[in-house]
Amino acid sequence: MSSIKPQIEKRRTFAIISHPDAGKTTLTEKLLLYGGAINLAGSVKGKRTAKHAVSDWMEIEKQRGISVTSSVMQFKYNDYCINILDTPGHQDFSEDTYRTLMAADSAVMVIDGSKGVEKQTIKLFKVCVMRNIPIITFINKMDRDSKNPFDLLEEIENVLGINTCPINWPIGSGKDFKGVYDRLTKNVLAYTANNGQKEVEEKAVPLDSPELTDTVGKYMIDDLLADIELLEGAGDELDLDLVRKGKLTPVFFGSALNNFGVEPFLENFLEFTTPPLPRETEDGIVEPDSDYMSAFVFKIQANMNKMHRDRIAFMRICSGKFEKDMEVTHVQGERKIKLSQPQQMMASDREMIEEAYAGDIIGIFDPGIFSIGDTVCTPGHKIRFKGIPTFAPEHFALVRQKDTMKRKQFIKGTSQIAQEGAIQIFQELDAGMEEVIVGVVGTLQFDVLKHRLENEYNVDIIMTSLPYQFIRWIGNSDVDPKTLDLASDTKRIQDLKGNHLLLFTSEWSISWALEHNKGLILEEFGKNT
Repeated sequence: MSSIKPQIEKRRTFAIISHPDAGKTTLTEKLLLYGGAINLAGSVKGKRTAKHAVSDWMEIEKQRGISVTSSVMQFKYNDYCINILDTPGHQDFSEDTYRTLMAADSAVMVIDGSKGVEKQTIKLFKVCVMRNIPIITFINKMDRDSKNPFDLLEEIENVLGINTCPINWPIGSGKDFKGVYDRLTKNVLAYTANNGQKEVEEKAVPLDSPELTDTVGKYMIDDLLADIELLEGAGDELDLDLVRKGKLTPVFFGSALNNFGVEPFLENFLEFTTPPLPRETEDGIVEPDSDYMSAFVFKIQANMNKMHRDRIAFMRICSGKFEKDMEVTHVQGERKIKLSQPQQMMASDREMIEEAYAGDIIGIFDPGIFSIGDTVCTPGHKIRFKGIPTFAPEHFALVRQKDTMKRKQFIKGTSQIAQEGAIQIFQELDAGMEEVIVGVVGTLQFDVLKHRLENEYNVDIIMTSLPYQFIRWIGNSDVDPKTLDLASDTKRIQDLKGNHLLLFTSEWSISWALEHNKGLILEEFGKNT
């Protein structure tokens, strides 16, 4: 369908990833400023200010000054339509980030110039490499004392295993930060801090201009010229083919908080990255400009709007054109449904839309029929995109409601939060839902569960930590878990789909189970999860 190709060519869909506190959410806001989506950037300072980041909408995020859910935002810049997926940096919420990366075509990696490559960045980067996602690097906070830029590049190459190509180069850092040298235009861009407003004092001075001495200072020019000579002789050249294969990362230096280098970064990013790419399915490749619509659910979020108590399923459109009220096939549910009230997001703010194209992220009202990884497509097609990974929980707690009269709210709250993928819920065999075993990847997820049950479902809970460290699904469909010979510290449980599992306190207990139950199959990942 050639008529939609120009629309798809304008789309860019990317995730922003980083270690906590590297400035990812601040950079997101500045990109939105340049797109005219917001007029004043909020400050990401938690309780100490009345302003909060526009992409942090959940109450607990505002209290703690961190992102714990992925936010979706769309804005237009020049002739492009840009979908930003802002992800949690905290490792306890890495599952949400991994799922979000499945919906992105490229990633922006934000690195703190004073700290370099940090632990969480490595984990997220490896997911990008696994999917061959193009990565553009923004080294942030150059207005603070930073590591030597050559050392930062070496760290990226050695720790992350990807070649680097700096597109601009910092002139000083901290109080001596004078701006950046743009290697493509051969101009020095001098910036002045401006408290986060959209318009910045920007001055482009050619490298050979006499005016540069007044702008930067002679000793800094000498250092810059020496650095440029070293870069030209020893650095990797910009090769867009390698960038788009995820083998080479273009690197930009700047300061998101003070708008140093953000707009040039955005403009180059749009040139370096591709429109929406073909997607793999279980039966082959789906092209973005196909004559049918297909999309998959990568995130579900309940109660984004307290007034409406609703659930939104976030969908990445992979092919064709979406239109409001169109009838589609929900492949996993084996039924036809009408996708009404489609919305595009600005964190918790929404705007109803009439149409969207491959590459766009839309929110659809979910009456409780969608699960993460589900596919919708034009009737007559049955597309299943390759699965979104599910991670085995590492921490467990027994959770029950304080007030037995609140049983209905407790079941609804825990079930909905589990469907979002924020937690996993299990039960003892033949037990009811009065108490559940909750499994999480990171312990901070327990705090979010407690906060959300209290604030969104009006349920106070009692949470008791459990000593288990390992969970395994029983792979044998014909095995009754009650007949298994297990160590005394092993617990038999089931998930909400009725699959049987075992909880272990140690690897020794896992070995015991396998040795004393010949033919028993234990799996680290669940069925249909």
